[in-house]
Amino acid sequence: MFLTHDERLPFFAGTYFPKAPRFGMPAFADLLRNVAAYYAGRREEARGNGKAVQEMLARMAAPGAPFAGQLNEQPLANALEQMRAAFDPVRGGTQGAPKFPRPADMELLIRRASQPGGEAAREMLETTLKAMAAGGLNDHLGGGFFRYSVDARWEIPHFEKMLYDNAALLSAYSLAYQFTGNPRYAEVADATADWLLRDMRHEGGAFFAALDADSEGEEGLYYLWKPEQVKELLPGDEYDGFAARYGLDGSPNFEESAWHLVEQPATNSADTDFSAARQRLLKARARRERPLRDEKLLTAWNAMAVRGLAIAGRCLERPDLTAAAEQAADFIIAEMTCDSRLLACWTDGRAGEEGFLDDYAFFIDALLELGGERQATAEALAQTMLDSFEDADNGGFHFTSTRHERLIHRPRSLSDDALPSGAAVAARALLKLSQAAPGMRYAAAAERALRAAWEHMSQHPLSHTALCLALDDWLRPNACRLDGTC
Repeated sequence: MFLTHDERLPFFAGTYFPKAPRFGMPAFADLLRNVAAYYAGRREEARGNGKAVQEMLARMAAPGAPFAGQLNEQPLANALEQMRAAFDPVRGGTQGAPKFPRPADMELLIRRASQPGGEAAREMLETTLKAMAAGGLNDHLGGGFFRYSVDARWEIPHFEKMLYDNAALLSAYSLAYQFTGNPRYAEVADATADWLLRDMRHEGGAFFAALDADSEGEEGLYYLWKPEQVKELLPGDEYDGFAARYGLDGSPNFEESAWHLVEQPATNSADTDFSAARQRLLKARARRERPLRDEKLLTAWNAMAVRGLAIAGRCLERPDLTAAAEQAADFIIAEMTCDSRLLACWTDGRAGEEGFLDDYAFFIDALLELGGERQATAEALAQTMLDSFEDADNGGFHFTSTRHERLIHRPRSLSDDALPSGAAVAARALLKLSQAAPGMRYAAAAERALRAAWEHMSQHPLSHTALCLALDDWLRPNACRLDGTC
């Protein structure tokens, strides 16, 4: 991002500039020289561009009039209709490539499927869950999910593994197991949780941020196989069944000479237990050069892991997962909290950076999922969140707090991205807190957030699924949830 030197207005920006020229993009060093020459000779034009960007951001951030009518089911109905229109009936998820997992959609589908007339929601839910579990998005040896699928079949992923994806998918598969009783969903949730505890856990109980996609300079190399490598590890008869089950007896599916394990839909070995074979391959894989691990601890992402583990511990009846959730929450409270304020990250023994809305909203939500003695901490953080982030005049929440550096634009949080909307999770957490704590401040703030986001949620519900979940909480405050809360 290039800024004017005095008012710090952005006039040029970009991402992923290469070191050397390629694919029509200039080398970064050449780009720097070109921008410097432009700014030296056309400074007023650059300033004008910066002013235009500032005005555009102000227009985008300007809150509309809050919805004055009665909150109703219409955005939820719109969301389901848009899901149907975009749905891939064969592979689940949305049609086309790339395919991203959408855990908030799955949680909404579980809720819709549990109500009368929910057959279509259940079909979309189960088609997607089964296809994702069978495809290459799922690590069939080590557990956990990769970032997204580059194709329309969930077959070949971008091999990065993110904490937030796996935390949210752990929640979705655990809730789906509780709803359907399908043991396959429990198996996937168990494997995802085990991967988190085995490969992503800091000694203090919190969780690291991500695993890189590359090892030895090549994407996916750590996860790929060749038939001869697997033949060395498995007896002949076992190899034949394993190869048929995971596609090693067909053509390579990764470029021209490598195989990424994907469950095949119809084989004679579909009912065979290959857990011992998978363990042998996993041990062999562990001797390879591992992808680098991003070892910073992020509050918001860890909060999602706390929630996911708490839900999984309850749904899968695994006290060890509940204990892991409690330990991670206690780490955040001890190491990343200061005077009822959250800090955003922790690395090398030090916490830093003022917390953002996501940090507060996700952690309050996670603490309430754990329940018990941590509710008092959730209440204290909720007070800070309302004081520092709420737009009291228009409803909703800013992403930055009143203590953050003042920039040319103070963003608001409405739509979902890789993470659910912080404003949506804040509204959900406040609604849950309002059922346990006296007073109307929490429920009133949640209602203001829903009214402020009503137009966005109604017109583009699939970009605001987390807000739809918050609306569902508002409309059915006394309905017993599938996660056990009422």
